[in-house]
Amino acid sequence: MRLGNRLAAIVLTCGLGAGLVGCGFHLKGMNPSVMPIAYQKINLVMPANTEALQEKLAVYLGAAGVQLSSQPDAYTLRILDYTPRRLELNGKLVETLLRLNVTFRIEDAQGNPITEPRTLLATRTYQYDIETVNTDDQEQKYLNEVLIDDIAQQIARQLSSNRLPLVKNTSAQ
Repeated sequence: MRLGNRLAAIVLTCGLGAGLVGCGFHLKGMNPSVMPIAYQKINLVMPANTEALQEKLAVYLGAAGVQLSSQPDAYTLRILDYTPRRLELNGKLVETLLRLNVTFRIEDAQGNPITEPRTLLATRTYQYDIETVNTDDQEQKYLNEVLIDDIAQQIARQLSSNRLPLVKNTSAQ
């Protein structure tokens, strides 16, 4: 009987171990979302009036293992364009479309582009009755925060996947 119990314990342990590996479990240090070695130190260069995006980027990049730094050896994440848009379709109800376009690229310590510019888009819509103007203001404020959060997450994911298109060297011609 003891041999049967031991065999059952071994089979159970191997089965549980295989189940953990199969579901994507990794020990600490093997996290696939950790930032590539090249981007461990990043300096954020942002246009005016983008403090909310800068705060969100600091949170998501920090969680991915990036140290925000203004040291001379740090790479630069430069936001080239930050364009929020608001479109309204009037009728019995007003439908509002909010869009946020952000274009960014990575530069080396000397300011030379490493990646091609990448444009990201986040969109949200909402409807409101003209008679409830206060609802519109609150809804728009909340959805603008959601758009900024979405863009910050997209940037962090694209950096951590390390699949941004590199700049083609044209000086070799």
